[in-house]
Amino acid sequence: MADHEYVCAKSADNVDLTLLRPVLVEFASDSGALIPVLQRAQAIYGHLPREALLEIAEQRRTPFSDVYGVATFYAQFHLRPRGATVVRVCDGTACHVAGSPEVARAIVGELGVPMGETAADGSITVESVACLGCCVVAPVVAIGEQVHGQVDPAMARTLARRLHREATR
Repeated sequence: MADHEYVCAKSADNVDLTLLRPVLVEFASDSGALIPVLQRAQAIYGHLPREALLEIAEQRRTPFSDVYGVATFYAQFHLRPRGATVVRVCDGTACHVAGSPEVARAIVGELGVPMGETAADGSITVESVACLGCCVVAPVVAIGEQVHGQVDPAMARTLARRLHREATR
């Protein structure tokens, strides 16, 4: 199965599209407002479920492929549910050279959540990002909105253990 088929698979839960309708009405006359509509839809559902993308395409009279293309082009949009806490490991040039691959392995190993995935209980998502803009303190890890600099593998394991304890309370 191709990756795009998987990430855009039908949601297991029914998606309440009535929550989306006020957004579609608000932006109905603005043909260039696809990104704000997607942003608002993601704010409602926490991600962009397939059903919402289909509804947006239909109501805006836009091909689904265009809506899906925008949703997958911009890193701000997520087609799958994300964890309550998102761990972002920077892998920009400065962080990579300073050891982010080892930091990432330590975090993934400690949490048991593969890179780019969400824990089965929905508590944690672990992802690699191109840059967090904190190059001077590379390597960098952001846990939620808290940024940690000069992270080595030992510190990464400590941060991951702390996060895991907090997530399982």
